Amino acid sequence: MQNFTPRKFYHPYVSPFDPCPPMTVKSYETPPHLYMTFQPYGLPQFSPQEALCAGTLWPALYDPYYSPYKKHERQDDQ
Repeated sequence: MQNFTPRKFYHPYVSPFDPCPPMTVKSYETPPHLYMTFQPYGLPQFSPQEALCAGTLWPALYDPYYSPYKKHERQDDQ
C-alpha cells in the first residue's frame, strides 16, 4: 500500500460579513481504500474476533477515527 495522509486540510472562504469568528482551516478524513487501486490477493487478515472489533477483515483497510482537536502520534500535519 502506498503512503497517504488520511487527514486532508483546506481553507474555506471567510466572508467579511460573517457574524461568527471564522474557522480558517477545516479538515476531513479519507478512508484507506481510496488509495488501493485493487484489493491484492493474499492480504493478511484479522482473526474473527479482531475483525469484529475493527469493523474490517483486513488490517490494510482498518482506519480508526482520530479527533482533529486532539494531537495524536499519527498526525504529522499542522
